Amino acid sequence: MRFPRRPRRLAALLLTPLLVPPLAGCFASGGGDGGGTADAKDGSRLRVALAFPPAENLSPYGADATILSRLGVTEGLTALDANGAAAPALAASWRRENDRTWLFTLREAVFQDGTGVTPAAVAASLAHAAEARPAPAALSGVTLTAEADTGTGTGAGGAGAVRVTTKAPDPVLPLRLSSPSLAILSPKAYDAKGAADPAGTATGPFELTGVEGSTGARLDRFDDYWGGRAQASGIDARFIADGTARANALRTGQVDVAEAIPVAQAAGLDADTRRETATTRTTSLLLNARSKAFEDASLRAAARAAVDTSVLAKNVYEGHADAGTGIYGPAVTWAAGKRTPPAGAARPGKPAGTSITLATYDNRPELPEVAQVLKQQLEKAGFTVKLTVGEYSRLESDALAGKFDAFVLARNTLVDTGDPVAVLAGDHTCAGGYNLAQLCDKAVDAAVAGAERADGTAERQDAVMAAEAAILRTDTVVPLVHQRVITGVGPRVSGVLLDPYERVLVGTGTRR
Repeated sequence: MRFPRRPRRLAALLLTPLLVPPLAGCFASGGGDGGGTADAKDGSRLRVALAFPPAENLSPYGADATILSRLGVTEGLTALDANGAAAPALAASWRRENDRTWLFTLREAVFQDGTGVTPAAVAASLAHAAEARPAPAALSGVTLTAEADTGTGTGAGGAGAVRVTTKAPDPVLPLRLSSPSLAILSPKAYDAKGAADPAGTATGPFELTGVEGSTGARLDRFDDYWGGRAQASGIDARFIADGTARANALRTGQVDVAEAIPVAQAAGLDADTRRETATTRTTSLLLNARSKAFEDASLRAAARAAVDTSVLAKNVYEGHADAGTGIYGPAVTWAAGKRTPPAGAARPGKPAGTSITLATYDNRPELPEVAQVLKQQLEKAGFTVKLTVGEYSRLESDALAGKFDAFVLARNTLVDTGDPVAVLAGDHTCAGGYNLAQLCDKAVDAAVAGAERADGTAERQDAVMAAEAAILRTDTVVPLVHQRVITGVGPRVSGVLLDPYERVLVGTGTRR
């Protein structure tokens, strides 16, 4: 969510200088009890280099929610396990009472401000998320209410239960509640206008204690974390948009772990410091269906036909990516066997010098090169292309407002909920909160709605792939590559998780 002003507590932190090294980095697991056995010694703080600075003042409702979850600040009622299934987090267990209602039994936990994680506090936190505008992507097309349960006592979790009801049946609600944008915060986090401040009000193993604008952040260990005391005494995080700078910081020992190492820099790292992970992230070319150039479906088709994805996978990513085949890539293991070619797409028209503005961001270092190759391919097809490259935080608002004709985006297709339908609803429907392609198509909305209603794993997967085909038919999305992420891990660091969903980075077991 984008707020007109910074939350009060966070605003104070943003003005507080940080006494931290000029660069920093780290990546690891969250939760568990790996950190409860030993005291962290002086000097055990982790230095973490992240690729993306906050774009929304660290609001928990938008893209910045993932920064908070990756740094171990926030968590939700549920989490995702290695297989993409819902796993316990603040909820110890849950059960479905009927097609629209679920009961989540809470574990005993406390917020970082010292207050208890009570059913009332959890229900209020979910209510704030449900009322946020624009809505968190995880709630796109979903209306939910939450209330403290008064009829079950404390239950197995020891802290009571919360009943969550959705307006329409939602068979994947436990997955939905794992979204970083639905993190649970204490009542003190919210002001009268609903703005949420995660500083000192979350439940994770690390507490946000200082922010230096878009440059860095300081986190200290939260000793009362329900999952055990973290082995690191804190985190010094720096936001380093330049991929070469992140790689150099790792190489020279200035950081412990650097995320998103550029392909061009990977060979310069020692083999034992490189980790490559297949992810659910797909890089796509999004064509603005409301722009003067691409409101014409035949010109979108011409742009799609001009793109050679094999060149991108082989040359730009040097084999560290797979050529794009759809919205979902190889890491979504069931997708390929259920994919059908889109039918009914427009025939390619003649660009005849049509001018377009193509934009992308440099936080992911391969994207500017991808955009440059696309520029050449589109110009060869007859378009006139102006290329715009900048930091994501500077481009996001213009991209959401539809000010670019085309945008190159690397999107994790399962980050919002773990449910493959969520990215379709958020990114490609008329009411979607992250619809950079400005797509509003009745057939697409109907297909996505059908997928949202589908119950049962196989039925839902079939409906998802039918919706994918409906979206690809519009040529507003041209899948380019399916990414593998290279993480640089220092030789002294242990407890690192290479998360294909890119939700977690550090946790109780991370140490150096």
